[in-house]
Amino acid sequence: MRQLYHLPISPACRKVRLVLAEKGLDFELVEERDWERRDDFLMLNPAGEVPVLVEEGEPISGATPIAEYLEETAPDVKLLPEEPLARAEVRRLVDWFDRKFAAEVSDGLIFEKVTRRFLSAADGGGAPDMIVVRAALHNLRYHLDYICYLMEERNWLAGETLTLADLTAAAHLSCLDYVGDVPWAQYPGAKDWYVRIKSRPGFRGILADHVAGMPPPKLYANLDF
Repeated sequence: MRQLYHLPISPACRKVRLVLAEKGLDFELVEERDWERRDDFLMLNPAGEVPVLVEEGEPISGATPIAEYLEETAPDVKLLPEEPLARAEVRRLVDWFDRKFAAEVSDGLIFEKVTRRFLSAADGGGAPDMIVVRAALHNLRYHLDYICYLMEERNWLAGETLTLADLTAAAHLSCLDYVGDVPWAQYPGAKDWYVRIKSRPGFRGILADHVAGMPPPKLYANLDF
């Protein structure tokens, strides 16, 4: 069986998990704390980063290369549209969340609220830097506004069908939802979109995640929140 080396609260890893689930592909999860830089893991990915998908004994590293590989090798469920302009819009939004949203929101919040818990003091562990946390929470509102704007005239983020753009955005937001930082009630358009994607069968594995010593909020796995 294919294996996915991952971290539970990682947007990149969750993106790949959602792609695998939407395409109905079986996989085994292997949790990898990549900051430990294990020799065996570095042999799979010298960059020392998750996610890594091992397919037929061969490692594929990085969320975007893995997603593109799965789109090409498991085409029965398509997550990229056929029409070039529509495909470009999906890729624009994937880049928006994996680059802009990550830099302005999720990277900082996840490091400060989750990763620091597992690091030694010498490696940067300890209490979260609340200046970083407050800045990320401020930026989050801008992005939620943008999702609401997109949903005014679209069924899904990039158009009329669910695509890789939705899975990418949901991967980021689900990690923030785990730490209780998304003010859904103030952004009904974004909430309605998230309710629909959260209710999909492929999302069940994400909702079952549990980080040791850090339980999610009560509404995290609730489909009616």
